Amino acid sequence: MGTDIISHLQGLGSDILHYLVPFLFVLSIVVFFHELGHFLIARLCGVRVLVFSIGFGPEIAGFYDRHGTRWKIAPIPLGGYVKFFGDETAASTPDKARASTMDAAEREQSLIFQPVLKRAAIVAAGPIANFILAIVIFAGIFMIFGMQTLSPRVDQVQPGSPAAAAGFKPGDMVLAIDGEKIDSFADMQRIVSDSTGDRLNIAVERDGKQIALQATPQLREEKDIFGNVYHIGLLGIMRSPAPGDVKYQPVSPPRALVLGVQETWFVVDKTLTYLGRVIVGREAADELGGPIRIAQMSGQVASVSFVALIHLAAVLSVSIGLLNLFPIPLLDGGHLLFYSIEALRGRPLSERAQEVGFRIGFAIVLMLMIFATFNDIVHLAAS
Repeated sequence: MGTDIISHLQGLGSDILHYLVPFLFVLSIVVFFHELGHFLIARLCGVRVLVFSIGFGPEIAGFYDRHGTRWKIAPIPLGGYVKFFGDETAASTPDKARASTMDAAEREQSLIFQPVLKRAAIVAAGPIANFILAIVIFAGIFMIFGMQTLSPRVDQVQPGSPAAAAGFKPGDMVLAIDGEKIDSFADMQRIVSDSTGDRLNIAVERDGKQIALQATPQLREEKDIFGNVYHIGLLGIMRSPAPGDVKYQPVSPPRALVLGVQETWFVVDKTLTYLGRVIVGREAADELGGPIRIAQMSGQVASVSFVALIHLAAVLSVSIGLLNLFPIPLLDGGHLLFYSIEALRGRPLSERAQEVGFRIGFAIVLMLMIFATFNDIVHLAAS
């Protein structure tokens, strides 16, 4: 296995530009808008911003704007940060020594002395900006390319599949699953893929009559067009390719915006559902990926089209926005947790409690990064 991993990593190195350029493009967009959310709301609240950085580490290039903010690019492209006046670190850890010497004018510009609601708004603005970016991208794709829908009609039933055991037949039109109306084959796929091991009540139309069927999706190992292995819940039915079952619809801007919101929520819901299943032991955690997997996916989708790469940026933006809302100290959600406690108590947690919280958060984030990177290497060895 060690030799396979080394050979795969060597292959990755030989194609570094193929992976690195799309990876930097996608991640830079997502990180920029995340930090821009923090930046804009901070400015709106009167907080001085010292640094706006894309990436970590020593500065490669940068400039000062007319407000004195240093905009810079750093060499480690695994995130970014906005450093506010009164912060000691890029993680918005307050500089207590400096804060004790601030005069009234400086306190008005410092994050630490802002009311808790303003601080919460500044912190929450980053993830919210990620969600807005995703909605705009999804909506733009729908407006430009319209929407193709495939009728939820069954064309083939795989022998020995859950669908065959449930009594599905070619020609069946799926109407609803567990009471939820099905308008397209994609609607059905989305429900089935997240329902491994769950018995689904499915209403179908057959020869003009409505029939009730029950089927339990089975977890299957599949490969995409790039050879990546993934696990998904399947019933074992094929969609109908008949011209009458394939429809194309232009999408108006208002409708595209609604679809963008729905698509963003779908990514959130799918992510939370998967994580919940991992926690209760119903899904394997090997689908959790890190920067290596993101780089690989970026290169792969970039080889398909620029639109596919932008779509990946939207999905990644939702994922990063959601991750940052987790109540883990060091992440935005951890800051919001501390602010919520402060609002309830009427005073912030002690410096010691916050310090311990940030250390625990750092350990959790570090362990997640190591685990995700390990998954990435195993994934490369298996692909």
